Amino acid sequence: MIKELVLKAVTGMGIEADYVEVEIPKMQSQGDVSTPVALGLAGVLRKPPRVIAQEIIAAIKEMPRGDIAAFDTIEIAGPGFINFRFNKDYLYEQLRLLYRERQLRLSVDVGRGKRVLIEFVSANPTGPLHVGHGRGAALGNALSNLLQTAGYAVEREFYINDAGRQVRLLGQSVFAAYNTLLENPCPYPEEGYRGELVERIAGELASTDGNRYIGVDFDNCAQHFIDYSYRKMLEEVKEALDSFGVHFDNWQSERLLFDGGMVKGGIDSLRDKGYVYDKDGAVWFKSSELGDDKDRVIIKQDGQYTYFASDLAYHVMKIGRGYDELINIWGADHHGYIPRVKAVLRAEGLQESRLTVLLVQMVSLLRDGKPVQMSKRAGEFITLKDVIGEIGSDTTKFIFMTRRSDSHLDFDLEAAKKQSSENPVFYVQYAYARINSLFKKHRTDMSSLFSDRIDSIDLSCLNAEEELQIIKKLVLYPMTFQGAVRSREPHRITFYLQELAAIFHPYYNKYRILTEDGPLTDARLLMCACISIVLEEGLRILGLSAPKLM
Repeated sequence: MIKELVLKAVTGMGIEADYVEVEIPKMQSQGDVSTPVALGLAGVLRKPPRVIAQEIIAAIKEMPRGDIAAFDTIEIAGPGFINFRFNKDYLYEQLRLLYRERQLRLSVDVGRGKRVLIEFVSANPTGPLHVGHGRGAALGNALSNLLQTAGYAVEREFYINDAGRQVRLLGQSVFAAYNTLLENPCPYPEEGYRGELVERIAGELASTDGNRYIGVDFDNCAQHFIDYSYRKMLEEVKEALDSFGVHFDNWQSERLLFDGGMVKGGIDSLRDKGYVYDKDGAVWFKSSELGDDKDRVIIKQDGQYTYFASDLAYHVMKIGRGYDELINIWGADHHGYIPRVKAVLRAEGLQESRLTVLLVQMVSLLRDGKPVQMSKRAGEFITLKDVIGEIGSDTTKFIFMTRRSDSHLDFDLEAAKKQSSENPVFYVQYAYARINSLFKKHRTDMSSLFSDRIDSIDLSCLNAEEELQIIKKLVLYPMTFQGAVRSREPHRITFYLQELAAIFHPYYNKYRILTEDGPLTDARLLMCACISIVLEEGLRILGLSAPKLM
């Protein structure tokens, strides 16, 4: 509503705009909602921001009374911010509408059916998933849920790196373990993989194949060991993701890109457009003309394809599938790949805005504040599956989402086990369970208690500062939701849930909800029902359960 009012005022001043930024201030003293639009228009209108802000406020106040009836005050603050404060009657009415029209109020159709492909995790199938993969999985899952709720047609894709050097190293490692197990000592490849899982796969092959490959050179049985090993590893990956509640619509094989001619076809397509050339016996992509810092080798002098060759073909293929937006979730160490992949889009005549890359920073796993040492190649590390088994899927996902994905995260396993405010997901889920216990004690169904008399409940008795703060928080959920959608930042939902729980728990401890005053009890129960509705929706978006008992 505020966005519409400000946009109407701005366009009335002769400014063409289809979107204005509106935010929730960090401090209550700065109002309930604020917009910095006047600061952004200062350069265009060549006026001081505070003067522009005054003109916008004047234009809003001249609008029909019904349009601005929600506000007690509209004021200028600081260098030119416009701060809005809601009045109580508006807040009470919005609370009723949230309960009565919960589905309509909890989401906004931003996507309007646009097709989005979200590619995430995409770990090499050379070992179990670690906590870094888990963070990407939690982000991709929550983002998919968020955009689906916002009206986008979302597909989730896992890109299987089942071609090239890494899977060959895995096959060689299992081959060495197989030989060693059958008392034919064999050296491991220098950068190979070790650990219990490698040994288990080698044991399976020893059981099924016996001595068949003893004394055989690896090159003569490589495909057998590579295929069996990576498929077993992929099964392990799928099992871990399943226990994490993360599922994919598509599993795209890198190998199939080669076997199906798509790598060659992608390169030929770019050559036809003038972006591929031969030099010094290698094949190059002319990415420096498309925003990258230098040209990239696609095929090396020895005829081997580079990693970028299949990435190039993969993105050409994704473009051809007709998505409106491609979202890649990558580890932060892949940031250098962004310019070259965007160069592929430009070469295909598409705007780079069609590709969004979200980077996931590293996770430091701690136990009682002390680092847990990990080495993937040595097979000595705590896997994602281990973490889920120790603290649960919900806690693991929520903690991954308590920081921006591009910020480093310290993950303390012992702190995550505590049933207290130190465990953020417990604090949020416990708020939901507490409210459900209230309704159970009241012997009523939360979803139907007020269905036939919602308009008769006197909400004016909800006038304590804590109650008004809670209602404002609930009323502003749609704004938080839209902000999370537009920025592709589902962690904003996590922050919101934590803040809502942090307001509710002290209120619950200070005030009785079920009182002998019938009208007051009804009003407080309605407010609690709305808290429960929003908590359940936020937890659902994050891929978490909403337990009724804890």
